[in-house]
Amino acid sequence: MKRAITRRDFLEGASVAIAGSMVPGELLAATVSRTSKAPNPTNVYPPGQVGLRGSHQGSFEVAHQLALEGRSDWGPVSDSDGIVYDLVVVGAGISGLSAAHFYQKQHPDATILILDNHDDFGGHAKRNEFVSGGQRILGYGGSQSLENPGRYSEVTKGLLKDIRVDVDRFRTAYDQDFNKRWDLGPGIYFDRGHYGVDRVVRGELYSYETYLPAAPTQVAIEDSIPQMPISDEAKRQLIRLYTESKDQLPDHSILGEGPYLESISYREFLIQHMGVTDPQALELLHNVLGDMGGGLDLMPALWGMVIGLPGFGATDMGLFEGVIKHFWKILDEPYIAHFPDGNASIARLLVRRLIPGVAPGDTMEDIVGAAFDYSRLDRSDAAVRLRLSSTVVKVSNLGSAKTASEVAVTYMRGGQAYRTRARNCVLACYNRIIPHLCPELPAKQKNALALLVKTPLVYTNVLLRNWQPWKKLGIHTVHCPGTYHRLAMLDFPVSLGSVKFSASPDEPIVVHMNRVPNKPGLTERDQNRAGRGEMLTTSFESIERDIRTHLAGMLGSEGFDPAHDIEAITVNRWPHGYSWWNNPLMEPHFKEDEIPFIVGRQRFGRIAIANADAGGQAYVDGAIDQAHRAVEDLEN
Repeated sequence: MKRAITRRDFLEGASVAIAGSMVPGELLAATVSRTSKAPNPTNVYPPGQVGLRGSHQGSFEVAHQLALEGRSDWGPVSDSDGIVYDLVVVGAGISGLSAAHFYQKQHPDATILILDNHDDFGGHAKRNEFVSGGQRILGYGGSQSLENPGRYSEVTKGLLKDIRVDVDRFRTAYDQDFNKRWDLGPGIYFDRGHYGVDRVVRGELYSYETYLPAAPTQVAIEDSIPQMPISDEAKRQLIRLYTESKDQLPDHSILGEGPYLESISYREFLIQHMGVTDPQALELLHNVLGDMGGGLDLMPALWGMVIGLPGFGATDMGLFEGVIKHFWKILDEPYIAHFPDGNASIARLLVRRLIPGVAPGDTMEDIVGAAFDYSRLDRSDAAVRLRLSSTVVKVSNLGSAKTASEVAVTYMRGGQAYRTRARNCVLACYNRIIPHLCPELPAKQKNALALLVKTPLVYTNVLLRNWQPWKKLGIHTVHCPGTYHRLAMLDFPVSLGSVKFSASPDEPIVVHMNRVPNKPGLTERDQNRAGRGEMLTTSFESIERDIRTHLAGMLGSEGFDPAHDIEAITVNRWPHGYSWWNNPLMEPHFKEDEIPFIVGRQRFGRIAIANADAGGQAYVDGAIDQAHRAVEDLEN
């Protein structure tokens, strides 16, 4: 446990020997712009970095000085480029890159500058690269998949077509029989620190079937519960929850059950109607849907049951459970539209289209292995420039909002303040910081934007030498109620282009682990704030130690040795993760023209607002649709 993990990146160790086959030589030297007056403080290949990533050190400090400390004096300000751009985009996530794409389609000769505070582009669509035995292995550090792409708007479908994404290709790229072939299913891990014993029990507290198809030889939950190291009373309550077939809502008609169950949390339903009160039973269930943004106290009971939590059988609606789940399955497309690096490939496709020459190729398959030359992102002779490690601190119309023809954008880079001008600006950044960037916004708009507090997320990727212990235990996705990371799963089995998924249990694999830090009993916004504070004060060393202990306890019975079998760890912190959504348990009923993200996204002079936040949904199509709307706002 005390042995150091080998650090894998493109500048140290054996990885340098094979880097030449992956990236151009100049990429290894630096990512410094050839022409920008402000040096890029990073000098390494961003996707290959391990340790704390996502909102990494150096990416958020200036923004915190602005928003938390009220700093307004940034020292002497230099003119960054000496030109007036047609468009400046703040934020190089999928929404910001899409905004640049849409604007360029309408204005092919436009000059565009994209600014981002991180050392890599993509926003939450982050790419993590590892090397094991000379083989490149990818993981997703944030935005995961294209969900239900058949239901996307024509705008989003059009953009995907423009960048040559064929969603039908995933039907063969995604190995849908992987878990069946290796007899892998879901499980629950009980750790020694909380339960007095390390034990993995096969079974599922929540149905993963549409999310990650499992092997057919699954264990019924009522057979799993007796194996759990919890109290007899907790076992009794859980078995009743999963098997009850008598209506527990006699005071509500079958037509009234739906609205009622949407008005109470799933936790309230468990306690008040199912008699699930044992602390161990409640703790076991609390974060089972944590990857959706919070615990059971934030989830409307009806929503929880529709997406797979137990309880339908204990209501009159249970008579229609089969019909409901049947139609849900029809509406829910297979969850297979996943690149090996998640939606980072969408961001890479957009950047390659916007900045020709930054990477070779022109298909969705070759983008996965394409070598990106970061030194070509910000060149003075390019129509589109993407400037990283640049935190915007002020955006203002030059003149009144009604008559302004230009916008001034001030940003910090390498400790120096720079100012650039543009005829138009799209703010595709975290929407809640916009009142600090644009203090001249109307009070109503600033107040609305201030409500958009996002859910913090931790997405961790662990590179393992092999996955033999997973095969022996028969698990692919594990709920972990007592550990720092509440979910651990083998990565999605996708092979695309030059990147091939692990072909056997003897080969390396990425294990994805996640955590949604929350504090039950508080309002949703206060839970998010508390979770964000916890996240930013937890060191990588602490997380690394927890991962070693976690995986050793979960897999140790089958010979797993964390000192030998863990090759690398990348922790992607997203203090501002999932977009705010109108939770009926926590929010008043807003009229259409009062919904915070609708009020907040109104154009202000030559400044338009994008990002998934502006649509109240943390999905790729939301980010793209809002980018299109923002560009249209500027045209009207």
